[in-house]
Amino acid sequence: MPKNFAIKILKFKSYPASVNYSSIDKEKFMTKNSTIHLYIISDSVGDTSVKIAHANMAQFPKVNFIFHRKSFVRSLDVLKIQLEKAKKNDGLVIHTLIEKELQRYANNFCISNGLFCQDLLIPVITEISNRIGVEPIRQLGAQHQLNKNYFKRIKAIEFAVKYDDGKDPAGFLKADIVILGISRTSKTPLSLFLANKNIKVANLPIMPYVEVPEEIWQMDSKKIVGLTNSADTINAIRAERMRAYGLDEDTDYSNIENIKAELKYANDLYKKLDCLIINTEKLSIEETATLILDALNLEDTSYNL
Repeated sequence: MPKNFAIKILKFKSYPASVNYSSIDKEKFMTKNSTIHLYIISDSVGDTSVKIAHANMAQFPKVNFIFHRKSFVRSLDVLKIQLEKAKKNDGLVIHTLIEKELQRYANNFCISNGLFCQDLLIPVITEISNRIGVEPIRQLGAQHQLNKNYFKRIKAIEFAVKYDDGKDPAGFLKADIVILGISRTSKTPLSLFLANKNIKVANLPIMPYVEVPEEIWQMDSKKIVGLTNSADTINAIRAERMRAYGLDEDTDYSNIENIKAELKYANDLYKKLDCLIINTEKLSIEETATLILDALNLEDTSYNL
């Protein structure tokens, strides 16, 4: 089962390039029901900044955020345009700029104009450089390389597509993980998400009175994950799917009693297989994937350079 994680609170040193946030007038951020403009600026794709911005936004579900994302900012002229827009809207600037001139200009502009600015790269890069005495290469988009790790991820995605929905039982014995679950338990989205972490995943829909392929019984149970959910949640998802197709939502497929029978059959099967069981009712795909990787001692190698 997933291990408990210890959370460490770290104290970070201040850096010359960082913005002095205490100089910003805090009262202007205290207005209730105000609109917050977030400016995400990157010299590459910008996924790092986006994820951090979304993590912060999620803590304020009732706040009206306007999201401005500008990727591949590699000239001072383009950067100036984005910063002037942020100034006009009193925006929060979050950036991942590795080129010295752009990084310094962005930070100094925000200081001069009283804008909040979060430089996500330079403080940590500076600390690493100071500790080991090596200068960073300052390569644009350094984490997005067409290397062996990249093509390994592509193969994992192709594997997930090929062996989705039990198309070919031979894939079960080749997979790092096999995901089982009744219809509408997010097997396919989860498989593809894990594939993006370089994990080879196959999945199989579980249905009463349909024999499970022999390959499943031949597998190491530690590689099998059984997904479950509440009958009410599955019922709502299936009914909505029927409506989306313009069909009557009151069918055998969405019948609550049938769903309960499917769930019981699946859970009984999981117990026989002695596999990991995860209830996804209140979990996102990201959370479920993290639980699986931790429980099965698998490593996300998608970040290896």
